[in-house]
Amino acid sequence: MLGIKQEALAFDLGNDWNQKKISMLEQKEVIENDILDQISHALKIPVEAFQNFDEEQAINIIANTFHEGAIAVGNNSGHVSSTINPIDKIVQIHEEKIALYERMLKEKDEMMVKLEKLINR
Repeated sequence: MLGIKQEALAFDLGNDWNQKKISMLEQKEVIENDILDQISHALKIPVEAFQNFDEEQAINIIANTFHEGAIAVGNNSGHVSSTINPIDKIVQIHEEKIALYERMLKEKDEMMVKLEKLINR
């Protein structure tokens, strides 16, 4: 529903994850709490949104609440608790990946400087 690819979620979850593992996870009826917490953190969605998920209700909420690209998220009582703009979510994820990439480049550059110093000795 968020339009996040399995590969992107796997990347956000860390080195122990890949697309195939996400695909297998999607097929499970029950997901362990620690894994659910990791996914909740990666997607920035409360665990309760997964635990109380009702596909029919979610589709109805989305169908009835499109407003300038926003999606309302409701609980089991039908109460709308917050609004998420999917474009903002995509931009946020993209910015986080860029920041990670920039950190990795900086670390690579620092490592190259250290290696050059070692070689010159």
